[in-house]
Amino acid sequence: MDDFATLIESNTLRMVRLVPGPIERVWDYLTIGEKRAEWLAGGDMAQESGGTVELVFTHKNLTPFDDDLPENQHDIDCSDEHRMHGTVLVYDKPNRLTYTWESPDDSASKVTFELREEENGMVRLVLTHQNLTGMDEITSVSAGWHTHVAILSAKLAGETPPPFWQTYYDLRAEYINRMYG
Repeated sequence: MDDFATLIESNTLRMVRLVPGPIERVWDYLTIGEKRAEWLAGGDMAQESGGTVELVFTHKNLTPFDDDLPENQHDIDCSDEHRMHGTVLVYDKPNRLTYTWESPDDSASKVTFELREEENGMVRLVLTHQNLTGMDEITSVSAGWHTHVAILSAKLAGETPPPFWQTYYDLRAEYINRMYG
């Protein structure tokens, strides 16, 4: 299985990964703010469709590395804390979660996580991000999800995750090459 996200439509990317289970534990890392803060972003999430989700990003807390944003990179809002809000569209525990994802220009995309138990205690995680606009957003989101899911997988396996910013910028260059090179 290739770990890289792929474009399945001009504005939609999909990533499929096997991560350590069980499925209920993976679901908790998607929906419980304290656990989600370990790999993506903290914040409250309604435990039902129609409710709200707040994502509180604090990238410097995701890994044990002193991995600051490179000085020459100013393409993302990387303040110490960045907040986004959305709406939970689907809450089907522990199989499917969909919510809106705000963009800096106030447009909303949509993120879906689908979970399925596999053999040997692994869980198939299918992440789909829809309504992306333009090459910059597509490559940034692809590299971001790739990095965040690598951190999730490491945390679930009890391993040290990779440094966030170094991994993100290496992957972003690779996504630009793969998708548009």
